[in-house]
Amino acid sequence: MSKIIAVVGATGAQGGGLVRSILADPSSGFTARALTRKASGDKADALRKLGAEVVAADLDDPASLEQAFAGCYGAYCVTNYWEHFKPEKELSQATNMAQAAKSAKLEHVVWSTLEDTRRRVPLSDARMPTLMGKYKVPHFDAKGEADAAFASAGVPTTYLLTSFYWDNFIYFGMGPKRGADGRFALTLPMGEAPLSGIAAEDIGKCAYGIFRQGRKWIGQRVGIAGDHVTGRQMALDMSKALGQPVNYVAVDFDTYRGFGFPGADDLGNMFQYYVEFEKEFAGARSLETSRALNPALLSFEAWLSKYAHLIPLQ
Repeated sequence: MSKIIAVVGATGAQGGGLVRSILADPSSGFTARALTRKASGDKADALRKLGAEVVAADLDDPASLEQAFAGCYGAYCVTNYWEHFKPEKELSQATNMAQAAKSAKLEHVVWSTLEDTRRRVPLSDARMPTLMGKYKVPHFDAKGEADAAFASAGVPTTYLLTSFYWDNFIYFGMGPKRGADGRFALTLPMGEAPLSGIAAEDIGKCAYGIFRQGRKWIGQRVGIAGDHVTGRQMALDMSKALGQPVNYVAVDFDTYRGFGFPGADDLGNMFQYYVEFEKEFAGARSLETSRALNPALLSFEAWLSKYAHLIPLQ
């Protein structure tokens, strides 16, 4: 009998990469149970056609999660902060998944998480603003805080530290913008520090590598990245891939926080954390480990060669 891995967010970037990795390797001994709120949607249908079992589940509905995890070997657990911008909701959802995993007696859970930045930048530290009254980088801090939900439940868990999505340059409005001079500019508050990033699809592929290696990673924190690359180098690589000159514009953190789009203050703090704790952040994300888990890992340049045509130029 194949071991079933329940994949939360199966129609999203991370979960979709994992489901496809499982289905592309029929000799692995694993099979995918794709969890989604919309089991009848087009994305769910696409996974079903590839051979996945598609099951409806809602992270806010503990009973649906318990049912979806029943009979499984393991689960991939992830939350999507950008869907609702509510850290407390992420904490609640993570707790629901941890308890469902405990009830189902899962043998291996991979939890997609990030650092709780407050461990290095306490709320009393004025170098970056405190947001929502009790966070520095809300979309990081809530996930980091939720690690305890899995630990306290006694669930055999691997804590997967993810990185900035290169795909944000396509879908999140972070790609090059045309300036008043008619030239394209990549604007980031990174100075000359490297940005640890990854192709979204590679997160799922790395998670698959963790499941394949079994109990080796249980209880461990595993950081993954496809590349550590500066804003200046990204602009150069984009120039080549897009066939258009792209300048790197390094703004300060306050300027970025003031851009006014939803989550700008959160992301401004995030970039500040990247820069001020470059050694710790990048050091926790080994390219060698990432490549060992996923031999098809894409560097930023390789990602551009595959996806640059999707980057909107405005």
